[in-house]
Amino acid sequence: MSVTLSEQDNLTLRTAAWGAVSLMSAAGAAGSAHKAATEGSIALTSATGLVGHVLAKAPKGVKYGKSVAELADQVLPALTEAMSLLQQQVPAEADNFRRTVLVAIEAATRPQHGAPSPTMAEMARKIIEALDAASTTSGPAASDSGVAVPPGAARQDRPELQKVIQEIVDSGLVGVTLRVRDELGEWVGSAGVGELGGTEEPPTDGHFRIGSNTKTFTATVVLQLVAEGRIGLDDAVAGYLPEFGLDERITVRMLLQHTSGVFNFTGDFYPEYVPGVVYQGREWVEGRFRTYRPEELVRLALSKPARFEPGTDWSYANTNYVLARLLIEKVTGRSLGEEMQRLILSPLSLTGTVVPDTSPDIPAPHAHAYYRYEEDGQEKVADVTRQNPSWISTGGDMISTTRDLATFISALVGGRLLPAELLAEMCTPESKVGYGLGVFVQDVPGGGKVITHNGGIAGHAGLMYSTPDGGKTLTASLNYVDDTDLSMSGPFQKATQRLVQEVFGGGQTGPAEPTQ
Repeated sequence: MSVTLSEQDNLTLRTAAWGAVSLMSAAGAAGSAHKAATEGSIALTSATGLVGHVLAKAPKGVKYGKSVAELADQVLPALTEAMSLLQQQVPAEADNFRRTVLVAIEAATRPQHGAPSPTMAEMARKIIEALDAASTTSGPAASDSGVAVPPGAARQDRPELQKVIQEIVDSGLVGVTLRVRDELGEWVGSAGVGELGGTEEPPTDGHFRIGSNTKTFTATVVLQLVAEGRIGLDDAVAGYLPEFGLDERITVRMLLQHTSGVFNFTGDFYPEYVPGVVYQGREWVEGRFRTYRPEELVRLALSKPARFEPGTDWSYANTNYVLARLLIEKVTGRSLGEEMQRLILSPLSLTGTVVPDTSPDIPAPHAHAYYRYEEDGQEKVADVTRQNPSWISTGGDMISTTRDLATFISALVGGRLLPAELLAEMCTPESKVGYGLGVFVQDVPGGGKVITHNGGIAGHAGLMYSTPDGGKTLTASLNYVDDTDLSMSGPFQKATQRLVQEVFGGGQTGPAEPTQ
């Protein structure tokens, strides 16, 4: 898309964004205006795309020494004008700009101990109102999350999508939230309930455990470190992690592509099933707050025979991605969460995405996850929304939102996170099941391909799809009652196929098949 912004347009964007930080600073963050302004300004420089280019330079005429009232008179109208400008000229950047401003004002409050002061909270409210005022001045309404969306995109009537997610709920899931970004704009809808026994639908921008979508984030970090020259894609992993005695033929590429042959620590087949770490049944429910260290999971896996010679076959193994985590931490000297923040979360302003490590908590709002098990001959259902996800570690522990997943996958395949040659490597699939480096490459009905990874973890699941150019995305969260027999796997797979067909394949499918 060709976009022309005048110098005045650029000044409006800078005045709005940098002025928001100045307002928070003048309102008294942490008792240090300079420190607050510095923190917020650092956040502004992480903006990407058109917003990043414009905000690379602070504006003239917005000074911290002005009174709060004077700043507000100058900045709040500029925030509304900036959003209107982007919605009219480059709608895809409007949400990016809003996110950048919100991350910046949050960063400005970070030095403060405890909750922000009433003055700070009120100023943050006014800034958000000014951002959202563009929805009335330029046409579109605000979405359910309060984020202004492109003209024609808000409150769309997409009955075919609502029908599909309702059919999915009717097949046995507790709740579904769907977000689609395509040529018609953005549509967000939900069906079912967020909590058993409740009446409210799942929150449209709620947090959920994304399961194996974690692998795509982790693979991206590894490839970013390859781009920085800190890891070699075809280097032996044993050279980085000698303490595990790994087969020296296993390369970094093999970890990301599941061709290493290592045992899957959550259980594997030889060809009969061999159990691994406990993650099912009553034993898991009662011990779901236990902490596992990633090294413990790797050593468990390596105590079992390899599935095959490295590089000779394909087998999905969570162990590969726990090794990838340890690799990242070894070469950087920082935690995976810190590197994820540096390389992905901050640059894309993914404020709803969390690397929990051993924390059992999930941010609000969120739908609830459940697990069904048997005790003394009786069936019981436990709310397992809170759990220590260290049992799966980087195989699937992250938390996100459908909004963040859509932003992430679009930015990734659109070339904003990786050099072209590494993105091409990532999206080049092996022949057996079409797995690249942390993503599946799949054909869709009617022609074309999608780049995808889905994931599920004990009552929560996430879907993440994009066209190869990042122009159309589908992300969804599902909450359900899981069990040892994985009885919801059938409805989950049918739900996935149904949604992909509707969004990427022309909507030619019939009603969802009934579950058995």
